[in-house]
Amino acid sequence: MSHAETYLQEASEIAQSIDHNIVEQMAEGLAAVREKGGRLFVLGVGGGAGNAGHAVNDFRKLCGIESYAPTDNVSELTARTNDEGWETVFAGYLEISKANEKDAVFVFSVGGGNAEKNVSVNIVAALKEAKERGMKVYGVVGRDGGYTHQVGDAVLIIPTVDDSRITPHTEAFQAVVWHCLVSHPVLQRKATKW
Repeated sequence: MSHAETYLQEASEIAQSIDHNIVEQMAEGLAAVREKGGRLFVLGVGGGAGNAGHAVNDFRKLCGIESYAPTDNVSELTARTNDEGWETVFAGYLEISKANEKDAVFVFSVGGGNAEKNVSVNIVAALKEAKERGMKVYGVVGRDGGYTHQVGDAVLIIPTVDDSRITPHTEAFQAVVWHCLVSHPVLQRKATKW
């Protein structure tokens, strides 16, 4: 088989094996955040940061959920990194936003954060801050789900079908899942143009 055929076959296998119940739990949880007047903070690094910015647009525009991606504010992100360190950039954002029990965090991460392995420790610190503040935690992650899966309220782990393509499949399915959510009947308030 060609690479394209293999990749798309793997994507089909992943789509068929995703736990739909977790996606439904996310939809219900995010609807509750909106109904309480809460905010959604979408966290990601690398490809997850790009996905976070796009998802914020969709949650705000289509679902009417006040949403933010700390990585969209490059000035604050780089100032915090420079002055305080990369590890606390997201936790600091939640703190200054006065995040509370009405709010939620949504994580897009391949590994989900792992302090012991020094991987995405900024996500770990943010989730510790979020839990201290009584926030709900949602996520779409890969591998074993990391710290996000350990502390999350509804976290979807994208199944691994090939160890060499964990990152592209996880990041691609982050987009599939959030688009499923923003078009979900319990969340969507405005129709898409097309």
